[in-house]
Amino acid sequence: MSPVVREELTDDEVTAALEITEEAAAADGVRPMGESALLRLRDGRGAVLTYDGDTLAGVAVLDGDTGELAVRPSLRRRGHGRGLLTALAGQVPSLNVWAHGELPAAVALAGALGFERFRALLQMRRPFDGPLPEVAVPPGVRLRTFEVGRDEDAWLRTNARAFAHHPEQGRWTREDLERREREPWFSPEGFFLAERDGGLAGFHWTKVHEDGPVGEVYVVGVDPDAQGLGLGRVLTLAGLRHLQGLGLPAVMLYVDESNTAATALYGKLGFELAATDAMYGNSR
Repeated sequence: MSPVVREELTDDEVTAALEITEEAAAADGVRPMGESALLRLRDGRGAVLTYDGDTLAGVAVLDGDTGELAVRPSLRRRGHGRGLLTALAGQVPSLNVWAHGELPAAVALAGALGFERFRALLQMRRPFDGPLPEVAVPPGVRLRTFEVGRDEDAWLRTNARAFAHHPEQGRWTREDLERREREPWFSPEGFFLAERDGGLAGFHWTKVHEDGPVGEVYVVGVDPDAQGLGLGRVLTLAGLRHLQGLGLPAVMLYVDESNTAATALYGKLGFELAATDAMYGNSR
């Protein structure tokens, strides 16, 4: 059966699609979709589905010009991945697609359909196996935690400025932020803000993954006007010390391979490369 495009998913389709992502993660050791794609699936906001008989064999999600897909492990090598990727490519003039973990099968499929690698997202990790440096807050800067219902607009403005050239993070909307505020993992106590001269100068939003469990440096951002104060290190350490205080064994983060300043900072704080997610495009 050819892939079908669903504008909205039924509850049964959502359950089956999420089941596929869990089966794929268990089989491959890496989740086939990132957070944004999984949230779209959970909300039933539309997807491309492919069937093997009456069984849902694979699912693909398109967010703007970026696609992600997963195929049920027991139904692989039957053309479902190729069908899903082809269907995604038919919906947009130029498609980018993530290959989480750069698994050989995903890399081979992308190459077979003319996609080329142009971006890499590094996953870095470090254990909480010793003391962390103290947090030395610069003069004139105050650290506090996020307050729901008060800080959303200021955070969105600072996030947009800090990630003006980032293809995903810089375009977050109020809906994106509030959607994550409703997630079970959201905790204002782990969302740190740096204030300076009456405004928001930077932030570090942390996250705790239930599977592991493991902490995450979810996103660290510094307003361009506050660059040079060392706030990136200060905020990162504040979040790391919070996560360590929760008794977690380790912490992870994602950083663009091209962001050499950030990767250097994280390396100095004990992070090491654990895995790589790559993005492939069909118009380069």
